[in-house]
Amino acid sequence: VYERGVASITNSVDLWTNYCAFKVETSHDPDVIRELFERGAGCVGLDFLAHPFWDKYLEFEERLEAQDRIFPILDRVVHIPMHQYARYFERFRHLAQTRPLQELLPAELLAQFRGEIEREGAAEGGEAGMERTLRTRIDNFHLEIFSRTQTETTKRWTYESEVKRPYFHVTELDEGQLVNWRKYLDFEEIEGDYTRTSFLYERCLVTCAYYDEFWLRYARWMIAQPGKEEEVRHIYQRASMLYAPISRPAVRLQYAYFEESLGSVELAKDIHEAILINLPGHNETIISLANLSRRHGGLDAAIQVYKSQIDSVQCDIYAKAALVAEWARLLWKIKGSVEEARQVFQKNQHWYLDSRVFWISYLQFELDQPTSAETEPTQYKRIKQVHDDIRRKSHLPPLTMKDLSHYYMIYLLERGTKDAAKEYMQLDREVNGPFSVQNLMKSRVAEDGKEATTQRRLMMENGHPGVEVDEAAIRRGENPYTKYYQQQGEQQLPSDTQV
Repeated sequence: VYERGVASITNSVDLWTNYCAFKVETSHDPDVIRELFERGAGCVGLDFLAHPFWDKYLEFEERLEAQDRIFPILDRVVHIPMHQYARYFERFRHLAQTRPLQELLPAELLAQFRGEIEREGAAEGGEAGMERTLRTRIDNFHLEIFSRTQTETTKRWTYESEVKRPYFHVTELDEGQLVNWRKYLDFEEIEGDYTRTSFLYERCLVTCAYYDEFWLRYARWMIAQPGKEEEVRHIYQRASMLYAPISRPAVRLQYAYFEESLGSVELAKDIHEAILINLPGHNETIISLANLSRRHGGLDAAIQVYKSQIDSVQCDIYAKAALVAEWARLLWKIKGSVEEARQVFQKNQHWYLDSRVFWISYLQFELDQPTSAETEPTQYKRIKQVHDDIRRKSHLPPLTMKDLSHYYMIYLLERGTKDAAKEYMQLDREVNGPFSVQNLMKSRVAEDGKEATTQRRLMMENGHPGVEVDEAAIRRGENPYTKYYQQQGEQQLPSDTQV
């Protein structure tokens, strides 16, 4: 059970401490226990609050009276910035007074100190004097270590004190917590220690496991380290398989791009298709898959992706409209065939009369076509036709139609002919004027499609078109306000029976 626990949450100080305590009580093989403690030290030893684990490790060695092992453990701990660093240093310094010189420093550094003392002539009293002088210099060296550890601890104290929830929970973190993690990660990255930075990322992702930004940040930081492709893959797999919700496929798409960059094209396609199994009709994923297919299979492969999705029954009408627009854009931008792209828009427009994305893309497509003095009249007719279809045939909300009409009005002023101002003023009245002068909108609101019908109701309803009541439709249970709300681009309020 403990093995499963530490495999799932590798950086839990409490879990490793309890596991090691359990092993100490149930095992009689010191080497096996030490091996477990060393595994734990590699997973949680750098934690700012790792003192319970180190205390348990030292307690185990004390029970065995292994003084030769206690000092090396303390030597490791005094270099780690942590909450109770001073307590460990005091014990380390006290123990250093009783240990042989060979245990206090590496052989090279000890020989360097001995040579410096001999050159300075600072040792008096023979070998005993040399040892006293050496111990004094070593003690000063250890004090320098303490000073550095104290400085590093102080640097991190600000960030650590702001970590209010070091464990995982399904509830969201407040913005202050997220900001603190971002700043803490910035700090460790600037410090430049790979081990400490990767350890902090692992800590952060316990608390922020449901936040895509930290998984993506971790992967991007890791890929900047040389020779870490396998670690990057492991990060993406953990995020995709365990933590990032399928409803937010950004991490999975980034994983697909990573695998593609390493030459695993089929795996990248499989990742896209796995997303679409759970999110059928997800536009971003379909477009990404089409672009992936184009990069490695050509334009026809990309078009085939769009066609298969448009023909799929799992793809709703709004997603299909966006895919048709992307199909046309592919023909225009990649193949360079403006006419083929235009044919795609024209042949499919009757299917997507209420798709905002389709009509915005269609109008923008025509507006973006380069022209000259000779071709501008022809292009003007095309743009005007698209705008007329938006105004007269589409089922877009009035506010959307108004926005698109403003694009067309700008076109008239910037690229129109000498009669453009006249058309501009007429359109300005229709689009921006009061409802009483919006002839086209009055005809769209009327049940019979006639402007005179709305005009008659305007006179009867004090200037507001109102709602034409059909007694027979009401008896059938139809709501007389439904069409009005649809035409106004608003959501209908729930009726008394729906509340």
